[in-house]
Amino acid sequence: MTATADVSAAWQAYQRMRVLLNGQINRELTRSTGLSEPDFDILFFLEQSQESSVRSVALRCGLAWEKSRLSHQLRRMEQRGLIEKAPGAVIHLTDKGREQIAAARACHEEAVRRYFGDVLSAEQLAVLSTISEQVVARLTRDQPRHEQ
Repeated sequence: MTATADVSAAWQAYQRMRVLLNGQINRELTRSTGLSEPDFDILFFLEQSQESSVRSVALRCGLAWEKSRLSHQLRRMEQRGLIEKAPGAVIHLTDKGREQIAAARACHEEAVRRYFGDVLSAEQLAVLSTISEQVVARLTRDQPRHEQ
């Protein structure tokens, strides 16, 4: 196998794993909690912030989302009572949102453990972490300054 074939085979295996793993975890999350992956991402980000609130620009940059995508998602979540928008483009986690992310976090962690953590050895997890950090470092280094 050539180096190009090796890269291609590894990339295809990674892509298939990523699609299947994300799909399975997201189906379980939605079935168990009613939250979508974007709901989970936003609620988790808010929960991790100091005040359970952030400015929408920080949320957009932290999630690497387009402005319109975030705006539509926040509107839907606000209608469901998961978040509140305050003056100054500040997004707050509501009590309902806090309850939902607690349930979703437990479901998400269990699914990640079952389909990912339990399948890989400690050595494989360490290697995958190193690989991921190297790829992220390269992407971060090569990203134009205005996109960071």
